[in-house]
Amino acid sequence: MTQGPTRRTVLLATGAAALTVGCSEYGDDSDSGSSSVEASAGQELAKTGDIPVGGGKIFPDEKIVVTQPTEGDFKAFSNICTHQQCPVANVTDGTINCTCHGSKFSITDGAVQNPPATKPLPEKQIKVSGDSITVA
Repeated sequence: MTQGPTRRTVLLATGAAALTVGCSEYGDDSDSGSSSVEASAGQELAKTGDIPVGGGKIFPDEKIVVTQPTEGDFKAFSNICTHQQCPVANVTDGTINCTCHGSKFSITDGAVQNPPATKPLPEKQIKVSGDSITVA
């Protein structure tokens, strides 16, 4: 009588397959067929009133996070975490947060506030004209 794989073998194989996937499903669209593209110059992202003071807003399709650390001071950063390229999930309590592994970044300069990330979020160029925020 032929015996199939044991329960342990199946569980180990499943776990190994899950580890292989890891975070690759986040932030890496190179082979996923995703239509997400970076924003183009002149593209309007938001109105200034859409960005809370002391917070920010994520624009996943444009791969940008826009923040307003202090009133009238707008900053922009990549929305891709520098740890394992997961997209950041939210902006709260003065930080841009990646919920994949817990990294947090400053809304002022993108600096790492909480590891495991060791590099800041790259700055993106925006232009504020009147009440309009556009990609520079």
